Amino acid sequence: MFDVKKELELSTEHEGLVIGLFDKPEKFTGILALLDEAFNGQLKDLVKSGDISAKLKSINKVHSLGKIGSKRIWFVGLGKEKEFTFDKLKSAFGRLFKEVKANKLEEAAVYLDSFTTEQVDGLDAAHALSEAYALSTYQFEGYKQKSNEPEKKLDHLTIYCDSLDGEEVLASLTVGHAFGKGTNSARTLVNIPGNMLTATDIANYAQELGSKYAFEVEILDKAEIEKLGMGAFLAVNQGSTEPPKMIVLKYQGKEEWNDVIGLVGKGITFDTGGYSIKTKSGIVGMKTDMGGAAAVLGAMEIIGEIQPEQNVVAVIPSTDNMISGHAFKPDDVITSMCGKTIEVLNTDAEGRLVLADAVTYAKQHGADYLVDVATLTGGVITALGLYTTGAMTNHEPLYKQVLEASIEAGEQMWQLPLFDTEIERVRNSKVADLNNSPGSEGHALVAGAFIGEFAEGTPWVHLDIAGTATTAKGNDLGPAGATGVMTRTLALFVERFEPIEK
Repeated sequence: MFDVKKELELSTEHEGLVIGLFDKPEKFTGILALLDEAFNGQLKDLVKSGDISAKLKSINKVHSLGKIGSKRIWFVGLGKEKEFTFDKLKSAFGRLFKEVKANKLEEAAVYLDSFTTEQVDGLDAAHALSEAYALSTYQFEGYKQKSNEPEKKLDHLTIYCDSLDGEEVLASLTVGHAFGKGTNSARTLVNIPGNMLTATDIANYAQELGSKYAFEVEILDKAEIEKLGMGAFLAVNQGSTEPPKMIVLKYQGKEEWNDVIGLVGKGITFDTGGYSIKTKSGIVGMKTDMGGAAAVLGAMEIIGEIQPEQNVVAVIPSTDNMISGHAFKPDDVITSMCGKTIEVLNTDAEGRLVLADAVTYAKQHGADYLVDVATLTGGVITALGLYTTGAMTNHEPLYKQVLEASIEAGEQMWQLPLFDTEIERVRNSKVADLNNSPGSEGHALVAGAFIGEFAEGTPWVHLDIAGTATTAKGNDLGPAGATGVMTRTLALFVERFEPIEK
């Protein structure tokens, strides 16, 4: 995929050569000066006239007309150098690779030095390039009848880096590509329809992931789940003909199994709402209700690739939430794995029920810190819109590390409060320890507070991705559909994690 070379000879043949261009250079130097000389001074004239723009994320293609070895040059506008950031570079690369893909190039070269500044060094630029390449060129194949004509794909990039260490650049390219591919794996899982991705299918996928990266794998079937008393998880599965699976992946990056990070992902493969049935429009798209599980599996793929010196246990409760004569009902009382009883007031508040037992099970596997990820509530969309993940926590230092990872990943989140008022609402039941849905007011808050009742004293962060797991409109780094949100945040959080006082 990537071939790193030290010096760019303009006579070298490529289908395309990619150059970064900052706004208003006082004079052309380096590669720009060499190119301008090859074009007999006409390149500078094209920039001055605006035919080649340095505006951020502008993409201009110039045919070389045989003046250099590359058939065409792609100039990527980078804006003002002082305002340049890693995220802006990643978006610019994303837009570039979308254009290159549309032009059906199979090979290209990038002069990496032209994309570096004091704010973004060469290794960061390499990471941004490879991550953006993977993310922006992603496409879910779908199930339409396909043409027999083979599709042309950009499958080879030569990276030129005069002033950088080639091995270090290749390492950064490899890591960035791993982050992009892991996110794409999560996107694909979310995009697959529910009839083609059951709990068993997710378990099989996890098993394959475990085999590839030598994770310890545990898949609990229904009998084992019953034996362990996971009554909240089992209640959600009652109406289904598909068996539930409790999926566990363990990655041990330290000699001792301590300071264990628990990643818990909601894996509802399709959510009808149960007897609290969704509307005819609200039920469409519920194949995406396993976005949390997908994010955790995508993060585990990245972890398997980059091999951080951390300990991680991933726990995914997977089932669908269906309606039948056996399905659980409003007013039912169920008993969770930890012994707490729950009055069911809303069968469409099923995600928090499966997460309750999964959080308990993660703690039994030694999780010292917990992060749960779930497409949990419509309330978080009302509160924060479609581009911001909602977060709650019982431990600010842990949340700070997750937040820092999300900023680095470019996945924005906002902290919602965990007040005693919402905790008391969750505890308000005349017949059980807890109720699963005290009302629509502050829906995202009470959902998070409910999960927190099972985290108990363990440091915990809750991420509600109901609004961010999918998008109706594509952007520079991906198409419409599943986003794979929080995959990179979780992986970065694990990679950068520093043990903290509980």
